[in-house]
Amino acid sequence: MRTAFIKTLFDLAKQDERINLIVGDLGYSVVEPFQKEFPSRFINAGVAEQNMTGMAAGLALSGKIVFTYSIANFPTLRCLEQIRNDICYHKANVKIVAVGGGFAYGALGMTHHATEDLAIMRSLPNMLVVAPGDPVEAKLATQAIVEHEGPCYLRLGKAGEPKIHQDKIDFKLGKAIELKYGTDITLISTGGMLFNALKAAEKLEEQGISVRLLSMHTVKPLDTEAVLKAVSETSAIFTVEEHSIIGGLGGAVAETLAESGNFQVYFRRLGIPSTFISQVGNQEYLRELFALSAEGILNSVETALKKTESWSSKKFI
Repeated sequence: MRTAFIKTLFDLAKQDERINLIVGDLGYSVVEPFQKEFPSRFINAGVAEQNMTGMAAGLALSGKIVFTYSIANFPTLRCLEQIRNDICYHKANVKIVAVGGGFAYGALGMTHHATEDLAIMRSLPNMLVVAPGDPVEAKLATQAIVEHEGPCYLRLGKAGEPKIHQDKIDFKLGKAIELKYGTDITLISTGGMLFNALKAAEKLEEQGISVRLLSMHTVKPLDTEAVLKAVSETSAIFTVEEHSIIGGLGGAVAETLAESGNFQVYFRRLGIPSTFISQVGNQEYLRELFALSAEGILNSVETALKKTESWSSKKFI
């Protein structure tokens, strides 16, 4: 995803001289082509994310489209007050890019785990929150947020995520992408969980369960129409995210379900409990630890359905 983002930004910057990139002394081995081609539109703010964000707001308010870029929590939590007061309050045209969502930098410990960012960014007025599911979505999301006037948060994986979409897709901010149509249960995934959710869906289908799989690449604004359609057409909804179960995709879907007044559907959030993770390991290891591998998602769904009365008589459980 990271590579798809920077290549797309580079191409867009060739066409639009308003595009600027500010980094917090991170991203090297990735951002050098942009720096070399557009030296007057590139700033290394150093390890000073508050300053990075303030500069971005100032440039945006002078007519620029400004991207800030750093790892995990640094361009979000470390400078949250500046994001709130300088960017969101003024509706500044700043795009905050965090590389390494979830456990992508897991081996560096909890300081580099981005597990609350969706909830926090989603709570800010005027902020659009996007977490693409694969490199194809990352490219289209980058194009879309450049066209969108106002603050955006783009949450990326790190590198090496598999390409899931093989055909041209209709990507629109605020509109989910349906990868599979099913009538029994719905899996709603955001960000880098899409591949594991797809593999779990395929395993469930082998058991005779008809699975609808949605890529909810935009967490705010949420595609409530797609959620409510799934509620009316399937019997169980599972959200899947590499993020705390509080306030992110699961929280957004739960709010939609509660306000709809439909309490007939079974609903469960699959994600990370509200805890600091003391274990250290790579992303795959930490995903397995919190049942976010393909096998973990599969087991969680199977266990939940077996406990649900409306599913207990189904022949495939």
